[in-house]
Parts: sequence; C-alpha cells; structure tokens
Amino acid sequence: MSVEAIEPGSQPIGQDVAYARYTRRLKAYFLDWVLMIALMFGGLFIAVQFGSDNVARPLGFIVVAVLLLYEPLLVSLVGSTVGHYVYNMRVVDDRKGGNVSFFKAVVRVVIKNVLGLWSFVMMATTRRRQAVHDLLTRSTVQARDAATANPDHFTGENLELVKPGMPSWLRRLAVMVCYLVVWWLTNGVVLLGLESARLLSAKCVNDPQRFCAAGDLAILIGWYVVFFPGLILIIIFAWRGRLWGARVRRESA
Repeated sequence: MSVEAIEPGSQPIGQDVAYARYTRRLKAYFLDWVLMIALMFGGLFIAVQFGSDNVARPLGFIVVAVLLLYEPLLVSLVGSTVGHYVYNMRVVDDRKGGNVSFFKAVVRVVIKNVLGLWSFVMMATTRRRQAVHDLLTRSTVQARDAATANPDHFTGENLELVKPGMPSWLRRLAVMVCYLVVWWLTNGVVLLGLESARLLSAKCVNDPQRFCAAGDLAILIGWYVVFFPGLILIIIFAWRGRLWGARVRRESA
C-alpha cells in the first residue's frame, strides 16, 4: 500500500518511503534545542560548584565541543539526533540512501542555524517535504521505522507539485517575487499610515526596543502578526500554483 493512499487514522504506513511532516520535525528541533540548553546550564552549574578555573576551562571546552559536534556526529554516524530518534526519524542521503557524510551534516547544521525556522517553510513547497538545509545538502528526513510510522506524522511525496497543468518553476518563482515585493511595499504603506495617524512614531518603527511604548509596541506586533505569516503564505501558494499569474491550469472537460 502506498503512503499517499493512506488517510490519517488508518493503518500504519507500509514499507514505502515516508517523509516527516512539519510538526514532527519541529518537535525534534525543539527537543534537541532543550537538550543543548540543559547541557549549557548543567556545565555552568558544575563550574560554579567547583569554583576553579582548572575545572571551568576544560569543562567549558567540552561543552562547546559537544554543542558544535552533537548533530553532525550523530546524524553522520547513526542518522539521527536524540530528537530525531525520539520522533522516529532519520536523515538520509539522497544519492546513496544511507547516512549523510560528516561534512554534509555540518553544512546542514550551519544552514539550519542561520535560517532558523524559516528553513522549514520550504517543506510546504517541495515534493519530499524538504527544508532549505535538506535541499542544499541533497538529503531528506524519513521515518526511521516505516512499519510503525503514523500517517499523521509522515507522508509520501507531494504529487500536487507535478500534476498536469502546473506552471514551470521559473514562472512560479517570478510570480512569487512579484507578490513578495507588493506585500513588502504594503508593509511600508501600513507603517506610514500608522505614523500619519500618530499611532506609531518613526523612531518606534526603526528601533522598537528603545523607542516603543507599550501601546506602540502592541500595535507594531499586531501588524507583524499579519505581515510575516503573509510572507509565508505567499511563498507556499505561489509554489503550489494557487496565485493569479501562475495558477495550475485545469484540464478541459
């Protein structure tokens, strides 16, 4: 039975490739983050208890080394961090089907840390649920044990992106950029409007931490709660062929 044919709540996914969904990967991401925070505070606590530079310096070096090598080593050696393993996932090299190399694992971590959660937005626009750090290192995140994978947590390829009538990737990209530019200009117009209405000051917009009062900050945050999700939706809808200018062509009856 194929992964695509299974609906949530049905039997477990079979032996076909099952790619991790966004929520599954986000949980693993935060679990690893919590472990790293716990490691830093644990090291700091031990260093304070001993109160000696002879202990603090080597301990600090060990903590930093673990933080830097934690994901690259685990992913390259066993295919999973602790977060990946707990949530039944593994990182797979697209070319050879096994674990990614240590170098590729390092590159994945660097890209993921630079982009943060924005890297995962790309998962909604790729066939195999790949984030930016997956695409650039030619890797995927799959079910570690497909026999026990829940369809709510894993899925097959997103065939919607290759269905007949889908505009070319270049056209979708061009339309996406146009919409993003318009939305960014809209952001400027809204902020100018708020300034003209004396609901915000120019200083508050340029440096919220220093010049925004509580009321101004609430207004600014309220707008950005609309603005940033709008950016994400434009990227997703454009790549899926759902925006005017690059819509999926419907087959004639």
